[in-house]
Amino acid sequence: MSGAAERPPATRIADAARHWGPAILVALIAIATWWLIAWGFDMPSALLPKPSEVWRAATENRMELLRALYATGLAAAAGLLAAIALGSLISVAFSQSQRIRLAFFPYVIFLQTVPIVAIAPLLIIWSGYQFRTVVIVTVIVCLFPIVNSVTAGLMAIDRQWSDLFSLYGAGRAKKLARLQIPAAVPYLVLGAKTSSGLAVIGAIVAEFFVGNGTDYDGLGTLMTHWQGFVKTDALIAAVFTSTLLGLFLFGLVHGISRTLLRRWMDAA
Repeated sequence: MSGAAERPPATRIADAARHWGPAILVALIAIATWWLIAWGFDMPSALLPKPSEVWRAATENRMELLRALYATGLAAAAGLLAAIALGSLISVAFSQSQRIRLAFFPYVIFLQTVPIVAIAPLLIIWSGYQFRTVVIVTVIVCLFPIVNSVTAGLMAIDRQWSDLFSLYGAGRAKKLARLQIPAAVPYLVLGAKTSSGLAVIGAIVAEFFVGNGTDYDGLGTLMTHWQGFVKTDALIAAVFTSTLLGLFLFGLVHGISRTLLRRWMDAA
């Protein structure tokens, strides 16, 4: 850690270029290819707008995009936090009882396999066209990776450590608090990272339905609205905005894990 701080600025810039350079190069090639196809085949803007037209649409509709970004980001963050809390509690129950795990784990898998577009209309009937429904859908989408990862972490205990705790008379609660939960923290971080991208997907898919006929603001609502008016340039701008939101959530989870949970991450 101290070695990284002592490196000269030129070395750190070279490391950053080596780390981010390939990804930036791929992005530049993709944008150039996109522009060449749109310009070379004289594609109509309604079918494939040029990158400059998408940028212009993004700046012209920046206030709508920012309001939608806030609404979708809030729903995705709330759903992700709720999924982390609920998934952790479920995982603790699974780790303490094989009967509970065998009885309920298939239904957790069911949440992962059922098409969310199939149950979203049903959830709207039960919960209404509102923010709460978007959060519920996001929780459903995010839950399985967290339950699966945390349960694996709680049960992946070294048998020698478990026997040592038993030898010193540690009960089930003390073994859980002192041995299993600390060992499961890296698994929780892994599940949260996986779910951070899924949270944005879940929120946007829910907004496709919740924003239908209401004044709910969200990226999914904007996408369906602009699709109806064939505003392809603005629609692509909304897609890029949702991608940036997913990257931000992933980076936020990654940063928190590195800052607050460094001890467990280093151990992993």
